[in-house]
Amino acid sequence: MKTCLLTPTLLLSAALLAGCATSQAPSAPAAAATPAAALPTYADSEPLGAAMEGWVYPYPVQMLQFEQQGQLVRMAYMDVKPAQPNGKTVVLFHGKNFGAEYWANTLRALSEQGYRVIAPDQIGFGKSSKPEFRYTFAMLADNNVRLLDHLKVERVAVVANSMGGMLGVHFARRNPQRVSALVLENPLGLEDYVPSIPPQQTANLLKLEMAQTTTSYRSFIKSYFKDNYRPEFERFVEQFARVQRSAEYPRFAHVSALTYQMIYDGPTYNELPKLTVPTLLAIGQLDRTVFGRRFALPEAVKDLGYFPQLGKDTQKRIPGAKLVEFDNVGHVPHLEAPERFHAAVLEFLQDKR
Repeated sequence: MKTCLLTPTLLLSAALLAGCATSQAPSAPAAAATPAAALPTYADSEPLGAAMEGWVYPYPVQMLQFEQQGQLVRMAYMDVKPAQPNGKTVVLFHGKNFGAEYWANTLRALSEQGYRVIAPDQIGFGKSSKPEFRYTFAMLADNNVRLLDHLKVERVAVVANSMGGMLGVHFARRNPQRVSALVLENPLGLEDYVPSIPPQQTANLLKLEMAQTTTSYRSFIKSYFKDNYRPEFERFVEQFARVQRSAEYPRFAHVSALTYQMIYDGPTYNELPKLTVPTLLAIGQLDRTVFGRRFALPEAVKDLGYFPQLGKDTQKRIPGAKLVEFDNVGHVPHLEAPERFHAAVLEFLQDKR
């Protein structure tokens, strides 16, 4: 089964860092770009609702229901159990503009090596509920503890991309006894962006979200992949276009604005030196993502988002961290260079319990 799980989001970028013992992954040639003339608009496609009804995931989806901030919510997740278990479990944390489905190849690669792999859609994303309330990383971290308790899983390795990297840091800081290892894949929050990015009113963020088009969203998604944008990544654009055609899109867009505020209000830069779990920084070297770049003057952000240096700097800030650099790869190595990414992750997790 195949699907796409992408949460429509503001036309923004994201700020990242990474970084302690460095190894260089072999490079691979960049894929050819998809011709603009061949890209569809999805104007006649069936709309998708806020919970992605009808959007197929690569593995069966289950729901955990609980109350949060006075509302009944449902947290979607995939729980992939291996044919030959090695006794270890990995949890995957998605980014802001994607959801659990984009981990399809990682779910498969890790489960084939004996790992039980759990991939949740965080509340506010994917097939999970999208309540219009205040979002915090502490809340999301506690939700994942609730999920692990429900599944009777005591200890996990965490693999986390983009915004999920920030969640991974918060989760590991709040629950170090439950984290055997932390893999930060081009995470947000590795540099201090607050002094450079002015705060935004949620109402203004919502207006920007509502004004987005399929073309503008495609340009945004392409910025993540640089020269590696391939036809299969077009599914993220399709999902956005179909959600935007739904009557539920205004609520969906509002939640996207609220989760932007969560990122802005929950920086992890000063938390990184306090990490006590084994950490791997897996950094695509083409990534130039800067969270909220569009809201700042170019001069204010000119020194932000340079991942080749951020990886090295962050490695020095996280005690005992390891760094793997992926040449010719942007913001999402597990999609752009899956074999190289999975090899690095499996090597790192091999002796972690």
